[in-house]
Amino acid sequence: MSEATVRYVPLNQGAGYGVLVGLGLFFSAGMMLLTWMLRRYKKEVITAETFSTAAKSCKKFLIASGVVSSWTWAATLLTSSSKTYVNGVFGAYGYAAGATVQIIMFSCLAIRAKQICPNAHSYLEIVHARYGKAAHITFITWGLIVNILVTAMLLAGGSAVIKDLTGVHVIAGCLLLPLGVILYTMFGGLKATLITDYVHGTMVLIIAFVFGFAAFATSSALGSPGKMWELLNEAAISDPREGNAEGSYLTMSSKSAGIFFIVNIISNFNPFIDNAYFSKAFAASPTATMPSYVLGGLSWFAIPFFVATTMGLTARALQSSDVWPTYPQSLTDYEVNSGLVLPNAAVALLGKGGAVASLLVVFTAVTSAMSSELVSVSTVVTFDIYRSYINPEASGKRLIFISHATVLLFGYVMAAFAIGLYYAGVSMGYLYELMGVLIGGAVIPLCLTLFNKSQNAWAAALSPPIATVLAIISWIACSKGVFGAVDVNTTFEDYSMLTGNLVALMSPCFLIPIFTYAFKPQNFDWEILKNVRRVDEEEELLAAEGVKIDEENSDKLVPLTSRVTQIASNLADLHKNDLAEQETILKKHFKVSLALCIFLTFAFLLLWPIPMYGSKYVFSKKFFTGWVVVGFIWLFFCAAVVVVGPLYESRESLVLVSKSIYWDLTGQSYKFKQWQDENPEKLTAVKSQISQQLSQRAQIVEAKNIDEYLVNEDSDKKSG
Repeated sequence: MSEATVRYVPLNQGAGYGVLVGLGLFFSAGMMLLTWMLRRYKKEVITAETFSTAAKSCKKFLIASGVVSSWTWAATLLTSSSKTYVNGVFGAYGYAAGATVQIIMFSCLAIRAKQICPNAHSYLEIVHARYGKAAHITFITWGLIVNILVTAMLLAGGSAVIKDLTGVHVIAGCLLLPLGVILYTMFGGLKATLITDYVHGTMVLIIAFVFGFAAFATSSALGSPGKMWELLNEAAISDPREGNAEGSYLTMSSKSAGIFFIVNIISNFNPFIDNAYFSKAFAASPTATMPSYVLGGLSWFAIPFFVATTMGLTARALQSSDVWPTYPQSLTDYEVNSGLVLPNAAVALLGKGGAVASLLVVFTAVTSAMSSELVSVSTVVTFDIYRSYINPEASGKRLIFISHATVLLFGYVMAAFAIGLYYAGVSMGYLYELMGVLIGGAVIPLCLTLFNKSQNAWAAALSPPIATVLAIISWIACSKGVFGAVDVNTTFEDYSMLTGNLVALMSPCFLIPIFTYAFKPQNFDWEILKNVRRVDEEEELLAAEGVKIDEENSDKLVPLTSRVTQIASNLADLHKNDLAEQETILKKHFKVSLALCIFLTFAFLLLWPIPMYGSKYVFSKKFFTGWVVVGFIWLFFCAAVVVVGPLYESRESLVLVSKSIYWDLTGQSYKFKQWQDENPEKLTAVKSQISQQLSQRAQIVEAKNIDEYLVNEDSDKKSG
């Protein structure tokens, strides 16, 4: 596989470097400013806890927005459009549905993880507490493999599109894309990721609407679903798709798309072992966990479904027109697999404006998802490697330093890796389908770790590596047996990838019972996981309050200041945060989530696609118009969840910060100070103190008042 020479570059290199450097630094500067404002006006402190879990208090729409943005990789826009260009409408549906159900399924894992281990920072801490070192190292390895593959895809796809649109070399793209992401992630941690996720997600949706209205309403080359339908029927005559009903691109009966649908389902179980998604789960408040992932999954479906339907079909319809950027040449297989369908379709629709839109949408998709991966890796290295095996008593400040160092190091190690993949001729599409082969073997063992008390450490530690070895052998054997050779091309064939992915996911179903009953079932006590502890944030939190701790008085219960006493005077509020009540909420939500998961999985994977596949129905003009309208409606729903929802939830904070800025600018800062003294319960640093004390001392619920609690706590300290 060799890369074709780029024949047309719609933008100059200055535009490429302007986005790579300028926009990246702009986001970084904005995050630094926002971090300063939150620290000043809400007493928000970036401790080791808030860096990794955002103080475990995020609301449902913000988490849903973060899920949508994190799951919107470069592949979400690029690979989905490429598959639609090649196979037609089933390419868009297969990508969207095949990766939506996992997020909805993940809500069950998220709730379960919070329920059994409320103080966890990563799912790997649960593995360690349950099985010990061997299984812990196994899952650390597979978790990092996921992070590496996802980040490599982001950089490979993003740099390829930037080169195609601006001529900026892939090496420069790989080196500069991480720059701004690293900076704002280091400054703000998971909270920064969630806030920039919101901004990035909003930009992606705006551009998706621009593409949609251009293709189906305003473009002189297309301008309506009817015109698109006519051109696609002409394309089916001049260049019919083998394996599709009547060679049409307007049918869900597509052999290749059907195989990709199955591969896509298997390869997209990576959230189950990617700590980026568990981090958001641990960051959510108890009441937000279930709705955030269900809303996030349903909203996310609209993005690849709508964007791929619009841009993939636009490319197929217009590639024989003189508006096509490479006319009269069509895209090569390498260019299609590298994700260049979307930018070329955008240029055909909107000229240079389309190139700018493509550049922005890919940049935002890459940087948003990469920020989540950086936080994920830093959490794993900080808590599961450094804190577990190197320095168990590390202070919060030390853990923050390790987190920052990891973000910087991993970002640029991955840049080097992506450059190597470029020279090896490995495309983003190849990595996307390969992911299931390499990580699928860890999915079922991890699920059983959270739900089944019988699986033992042998099964957990050995099933993933054995399953992966079997998957790789099967993948290579199929390539050799069916296609006669083993190279990048044959291993990327549909049947090779399907075989490897299926063996990876399903072989633990046989391996786990063998190991479990050969070495005796575990019968694990779930209560042990409640012993996983938070990081001591005392020093950072008190510094935010302007309190200096000296060694002589360090044994006093300083964090519970008079402000906390004011909050604690209403014990009903404390009860709401108690772990026992959280568990009750999570149990109820788990039942709802499981029911939704079963219904939506059945609907997306069977009820919708199977009848349309089996009927060999080719869309009529009216049916295709309705299909497009459904896509628009779903995209508006996504915008309501991702854009409007977080603003509504944060209205009080937005009003407070706006007022505080006004008071500062008009010399009335005393009003802000007065507001702080009157409303301590709304300050993040004070709420963090309460949260930390509650998580470590559940007996506060039984105290009749806060004074009794303080007396008992002081007595406990004096008695040793």
